[in-house]
Amino acid sequence: MSIEALPWTPPNTEDVEALPVGTWWDAVSAPTSVADRALELLGRDSGAVIQDDTYGKTYWLIAIGTSTPRSWRLRQVRVLTELADEGTLLGVPPASWRAEHRTYWRIPLGPGRYLTDTHHLIRALRQALDDILGPAPDGRQLCYHCQLPTNEPVPVAIEHSGSVASATVYACPTHARDYPRDAIAQTAAMRRALHHGRSR
Repeated sequence: MSIEALPWTPPNTEDVEALPVGTWWDAVSAPTSVADRALELLGRDSGAVIQDDTYGKTYWLIAIGTSTPRSWRLRQVRVLTELADEGTLLGVPPASWRAEHRTYWRIPLGPGRYLTDTHHLIRALRQALDDILGPAPDGRQLCYHCQLPTNEPVPVAIEHSGSVASATVYACPTHARDYPRDAIAQTAAMRRALHHGRSR
């Protein structure tokens, strides 16, 4: 089967085009660091995947109506679907674009590589989130930057003090990428998260 025989192919061959979700497919987005691990776990079960290096996001195409945003409830993972009161667009690159572009097909469209089964995808993303971000914090936390409570706190550092127990610094998903990285604190946080995950 040639790429032209697929149920859908990107219409634009020159540049990224903003296409409406809910017309040919819905989509699931995750931070690329989490998507890297999820793709390892999915292996051959992944369909086509778009990676956007400008925003650090990776997108899987899924069947329309198979998921709702509320059905996932995963940290930093978003379901893009048509909403009753507004449209949602996804930037789709030409089918031939690969890693030489900032937005490209990380897993190209092809026979047997179109939509990803949501049952496989949600399991892989849950495991990837635990592996990369560590166990989910209990309850809402304040973001270090905006000082607003977030339902999706991302642990960004462990503050050390000689006489006081260590405190975890949290960020909302928007500000997590901007936290000034302390390599020692980051390594310690990951070790603790991994150890906590193994001992649960």
